[in-house]
Amino acid sequence: METINKIPRMRTLKECISELKELDPHTAVTEYHIRQLAITGVIPRVKAGKKYLINLDTLLEYLENPTAEKFKGKNTAVNTVNGIRALR
Repeated sequence: METINKIPRMRTLKECISELKELDPHTAVTEYHIRQLAITGVIPRVKAGKKYLINLDTLLEYLENPTAEKFKGKNTAVNTVNGIRALR
């Protein structure tokens, strides 16, 4: 029996937005939003030099269900109180 290892589809921010626009040309998700998700730790990222690499599958999973258990506690947009969030 052959084991198939799933290789993570790591992309730069620009590549992520490019692939999102390919999947959905009218997406409202911006490069800035993806960057903020990565910087705040909502979605995991790997820093390679000056760039962030993001697992595209994890990003798509987050966009499909941002309130999923694995993203809870990390998503400041979901954890705001009356539209106000703490400044860092």
